Amino acid sequence: MPVPLATIDVRGVCPHDCPDTCGWVVSVDPATGRAVRMRGDRAHPFTDGFLCQKVANYLERVYHPGRLLTPLRRVGRKGEGKFEPIGWGEAVRVIADRFQQISMGSHGPQAILPYSYAGTMGKLQYASLDRRFFHRLGASLLDRTICATAGGVGCDITLGTRAVVDPAAVEQSRYIVNWGSNTKVTNVHLWAVMLRAQKAGAKIVTIDPHRSRTAASSDWWIPVRPGTDAALALGILHVLFRDGLQDQDFIDRFCLGGEELRSRVMNKYPPDVVASITGLPVDTIERLAHELGTTKPAFIRLNYGLQRHGGGAMAVRTVCCIPAVTGDWRHPGGGAMLSTSKLYPFDDAFLTRPDLIPPGTRTINMTQLAEALHGELPGPPVQAFYVYNSNPAAVCPDQSRVLKGLMRDDLFTVVHDQFQTDTADYADIVLPATTQLEHFDIHNSYGHLYVQVNRPAIAPLGEAKPNTEVFRLLAKAMGFEDELFAMTDEELARRAFSAPKGNFAANTFSGITFEHLLTNGPARLNLPENWTPFAEGQFPTPSGKCEFFSPHEQAAGRDPLPHYIPPHEDPQTKPELAAKYPLQLITPPTPSFLNSTFVNVDTLRARAGEPVVEIHPTDAAPRGIANGDRVQVRNDRGRLLAKAVVGETVQPGVVVSFGIWWNKYTEQGVNVNTMTSTKLTDQGGGATFYDNLVEVEKAL
Repeated sequence: MPVPLATIDVRGVCPHDCPDTCGWVVSVDPATGRAVRMRGDRAHPFTDGFLCQKVANYLERVYHPGRLLTPLRRVGRKGEGKFEPIGWGEAVRVIADRFQQISMGSHGPQAILPYSYAGTMGKLQYASLDRRFFHRLGASLLDRTICATAGGVGCDITLGTRAVVDPAAVEQSRYIVNWGSNTKVTNVHLWAVMLRAQKAGAKIVTIDPHRSRTAASSDWWIPVRPGTDAALALGILHVLFRDGLQDQDFIDRFCLGGEELRSRVMNKYPPDVVASITGLPVDTIERLAHELGTTKPAFIRLNYGLQRHGGGAMAVRTVCCIPAVTGDWRHPGGGAMLSTSKLYPFDDAFLTRPDLIPPGTRTINMTQLAEALHGELPGPPVQAFYVYNSNPAAVCPDQSRVLKGLMRDDLFTVVHDQFQTDTADYADIVLPATTQLEHFDIHNSYGHLYVQVNRPAIAPLGEAKPNTEVFRLLAKAMGFEDELFAMTDEELARRAFSAPKGNFAANTFSGITFEHLLTNGPARLNLPENWTPFAEGQFPTPSGKCEFFSPHEQAAGRDPLPHYIPPHEDPQTKPELAAKYPLQLITPPTPSFLNSTFVNVDTLRARAGEPVVEIHPTDAAPRGIANGDRVQVRNDRGRLLAKAVVGETVQPGVVVSFGIWWNKYTEQGVNVNTMTSTKLTDQGGGATFYDNLVEVEKAL
C-alpha cells in the first residue's frame, strides 16, 4: 500500500519481551485513521532508526484478518475453537458472576488463578490495575518465573541487584563474550554495538551449545555441553588464579571471599576435570581463560538461555565472578550484564498495590501450571483461570498435561488476547485486546538505559480494549472500591514516576518527568556516559563487595561459594535415563518468532518454515537419519514430528528443536514443549526448558 503524501507521525515503543525496547515511529493517514508505515526511531540513540525483522512486520500483525474484534462465548467443545459473538456487557457479567460464585464457595477466591507474563512489557499493561484487581479479589498469586528469575537470583548473589554495564560502552570492549546469548537475534541493537567494537579491534566469542546466528557470526564459537556453564566458568577461574592472571588488588579491596574462591577452584576444578564435564578440549578452556585474563576491557553478555537448566542460578552466579577476578569492572565497557531493568525506579507498589493481598494467600509457580490444573499443588483446586499477556497452551512445559488440564469441564477459563491463540481455543470467554498502536503505556528496558512513553497511534480496532480498561470494567461489576480503579492510564503513569527518594535507583530518574517524555521522547537515565559503576567496588550487595563468598547463602544453609550443579536430566549423572533417552535437547526460540508471538503472521511463519530438529552426523548416521528426513523426537512426556537438519551446528549428544510454534500450526497439534519438564532451577523457581533428555528416530 503506498504511503499517503500527508501523514501524522506518532512516536511509540515496541512492547515485546526483548531487551532492546525499541522506539518506533508510526505514520498515520489522517483521512482514514489507518497506520500506513512503521520505522525505527532515528532519534532514539539505542534503536538508531532500525527495527528487527519481526517488528518491521508489525502492521501485518495489527491489521491481521485474524484479529479478535468482539468478545466471544464458547459454543463448541473445549479446544475445538468454536465461539459466538457476545457484547462486552454480557461478557463482563458472566466473568464477574462466576468469580463471585467461586469466591463465596467452599474454596474461596484462591480457587481463581490469574496467568500473565510478557506479552506486553509496558508498565501499565503488564502490571498495574490487573494486579490490583486480583489482589483485591484475593485470588491466588502467580509467581512469574518462566523466563528470568533464576538468572536474576544468581546475578544478585554475586553482584547485587543493580549490576550492569552501560550497553553503549560495550563499543569500547576489546573482548566480548556472548554467554548463552544469541545476541544477533535477541538483542540486535547491542549486536550492532558489538560489531562496532569488533571493527575497532575487539574479538567476539560465543559460548553456546548451538551454532546460533550469533555463534556463526563470531570470531570463535565454543560449543559447551548443555547445562555445564558453571563448570566452564570454574575452570576459567582455576586457570586465572593458577597462572597469575587475576587482578589481586581488585579482589583484595572490593571482593569478599577471594581466598576461599581460589581454594575451591584450584582444588576441585582443574581444566581436565572441567573438560570431562563440559565436553570441551582442555586447550579451549586454557585459551579462553588466558584471552579473558589478558585482554582489557572484557565484557560478558549473559542471557537467559544460560539459566534454563537445573543449576541455572548457580551458573549465572559463577560466571558473574569472572570480571571481578580479572578486574574488568575498572574499565568502561568491561564487566558482565544480565539486565538493566532494576535501574528504573518506577513506583511498582503504587501500580500493583500488594498491600491489598489477604494474609496467607498462596502463590503458584507459573512454570508448574500442569500441576496446578491437575490439583497437585497445596491449596484449593483451580476453578477459574484468567489468561492475559500469555499463551500458556503453547509456552508452558509439560504441554500435554497442560492441555489436558485446560480441557476440564469444571474449569472456567477467560482469555484476553489479540488473536485466537492455542489457549483461547480452550476458553469459555474470549476478550479482544488492543495492540501497542492502540493504547497508552510507559516503558523501562532490560537492555538499555532509556525510559519511554508509548502514545496510541490509532483508535482501537473493533471492540478491542487494553488490560487496564478491562480490569476497570470487571472491578465495577464486582463492586470494588472506585478509588482503586478510577485513575486514567496517563494519571497512573504520571504517578508511577513518583518513586521514593533517597536511594541510588530513585536518583536515576532525576531530571526526567512524565511531561518531558511526552514532549521530547526517550530520555536516558541519570547516569554518566561511559559509566563504570564498580570501578571502586561499591557493589549493591549486603557487604558492598562482589561476593564470591555469600554470607546470605551460608545463613540459608546453602554452599556459600560457587560450584557446579548438573542438569536434572544429565547423561553423566542419570545414566539409566540416558540409556533410554541419550540426547540432550535444548529449545531456543525460532528467530522469526518471539516466544509464541508472531507465529500467526504469515510472512514470519513462512520465513520460519516448519518445526525442525538439528542433529550431528555422528548421532544421525546410526539412526539411519538423513538430512530432510521426517523424524520423531520423544521422551516420557511427549513426542514431536519434525524435519531433521543434519550438520555440525550441534555437538554429538546434543539436539536442538526450536520454539515456540502454535500447536494449531504443527502436524500433531503440539510443539516442542510437549517434551519439556516442569522441574525448577536450583534457585528462583525458574523453568528448565534446556534440561531434557530425548531420543530421535526416523518417523515411520
